[in-house]
Amino acid sequence: MVDSEDRTGIDSILAQQVAAGAGADAVADAVVAAWHEIDGALRPVLGQRGVAALYGRCVYVVATRHPWIEELRDGASTQIDFAALTSVLAGQPAGQAAAGGSELLQTLYELLASLLGPALTEQLLHNVRPHLSGGSPAQDTSS
Repeated sequence: MVDSEDRTGIDSILAQQVAAGAGADAVADAVVAAWHEIDGALRPVLGQRGVAALYGRCVYVVATRHPWIEELRDGASTQIDFAALTSVLAGQPAGQAAAGGSELLQTLYELLASLLGPALTEQLLHNVRPHLSGGSPAQDTSS
């Protein structure tokens, strides 16, 4: 399982964007950019359908707490619909978009860590968090 520091990091990156005045569009852009990075990192290993299956599972799990994410379930088993993800996130208030988007990302980390182990998960996805924050891997986002 991904440690609480990673979860706090993902949550705090998006929360900081909202606190700085970012709207749902900016949050959606950050979350979708992260999913593009995830897709790029995992597709060579799992294939398009494998990545889509993980995404679909994340959508299914997160929709229990954020029902508006349910809209993303259509077609999620064969590919990630980045336009739909952007639209659904951007259509929410910024705080809800950040909460739902960070939960989608965190759920992926937790799912992968349970399947592959935390070390391999971190190795595969080490570039995603810096892309979310717009900073370098050494940037501290915990404060």
